[in-house]
Amino acid sequence: MIDERVITKAIIERYAEKLVTNLEIDVAVCGAGPSGLIAAYYLAKGGLKVVVFERKLSIGGGMWGGGMMFNEIVVQKESKAILDELNITTRPYESDYYTVDSVEAVTGICFNAVKAGAKIFNLISIEDLVVRKERVVGVVINWTAVEMAGLHVDPLTIMAKCVVDATGHPIEVVKVLEKKMDVRLNTPSGKVEGEKSMWADVAETKTLENTKEVFPGLFVAGMSANATFGSYRMGPIFGGMLLSGKKVAELIIERLK
Repeated sequence: MIDERVITKAIIERYAEKLVTNLEIDVAVCGAGPSGLIAAYYLAKGGLKVVVFERKLSIGGGMWGGGMMFNEIVVQKESKAILDELNITTRPYESDYYTVDSVEAVTGICFNAVKAGAKIFNLISIEDLVVRKERVVGVVINWTAVEMAGLHVDPLTIMAKCVVDATGHPIEVVKVLEKKMDVRLNTPSGKVEGEKSMWADVAETKTLENTKEVFPGLFVAGMSANATFGSYRMGPIFGGMLLSGKKVAELIIERLK
């Protein structure tokens, strides 16, 4: 006989257990798009305690929808090795281009990240940051539903040695820091430079170049990196996103280990 009380109790107890065991972590990744998930995979593989927070119900960010809801994406030769490592199917298309089913890409990356040891909490938004002595040392979280409803409900705190803004175009985490703390970022102006229009060739290169620490303890990856440092967007080619996720993981692993 199925008992609804047991089902409810199991969900509450196991979720609470998962949350309590991740109140102090090595890395908080904000955003479960391609760069955030890839970062989580390599961080967890490198032995760090990593949690991904995603404000939406689904993970995958812009990769889910491919290009204009045609659920295929493109990657270039340089990033194919990452997908090969994750056993995700790629198909060659003309010279040095590969197509990937976007659903396989998202689910494959997520599966590998979780199996490597990363934890993913969806439906949670980053409301604020914890800053101590000019360094980011944690994130302040709340339910996305609370944010959407405009309810006055106090948040909870997760302490982290490093935080990654992988929220994409909105750069939600960096903007919180800029607005609330009035700090100087590691950008030419000291502020968010803003995202430019489409130029895939430049954007792909700059995504990797701009993946770095933007303030002590706070790193940017993926489209967040370009939006922070004032570069272009690239549309449904995702090689730079994958390489950016791997690079930010390598930078943090080097820092913490």
